[in-house]
Amino acid sequence: CLRIKVFLRCISMRKHNPTRYSSAVGECWVHAAFKIKYAHNIFDIYEIRNAAKALFIKACKTYNIVWKSIGFDNNHVHAILDIQNYSRPEAAKLLKGYTAKKLFKLFPGIKTRYFWGSGLWSPAYYMDSVGKDIEFMQRYVMKQKYAIDGTAQLKLTSY
Repeated sequence: CLRIKVFLRCISMRKHNPTRYSSAVGECWVHAAFKIKYAHNIFDIYEIRNAAKALFIKACKTYNIVWKSIGFDNNHVHAILDIQNYSRPEAAKLLKGYTAKKLFKLFPGIKTRYFWGSGLWSPAYYMDSVGKDIEFMQRYVMKQKYAIDGTAQLKLTSY
């Protein structure tokens, strides 16, 4: 009787429609955090924060990285992402590189004012598996000062 309960619990935990690749099946949901270099509070500036949100979402779309939620604070961003077959360093490089290049193009003055000609992001980052409790991590991300939820973003009728 106990074996049947364990078996049924395992079946209910399986994904109904996992992501498929040429040689792999599955998802890799992570909690990622990227900090601004020198801890400048540039995300308190409305225009920069909104541009960074849009660029982060566009970077995810460009590299086929699914996002569930994104939360900005004064000087860092948290996100729940499905990095799929990317390695953690590769996903961090793609997202940070895309957003930095485009943000500096949109706001060239911030590179000299806040970063003295260097990069936008700190070279360090945090990325860890969300495990089985993705809802807990999503609530944490949504508690950031400026947060957006990806489930609402996915509906085309809202545009």
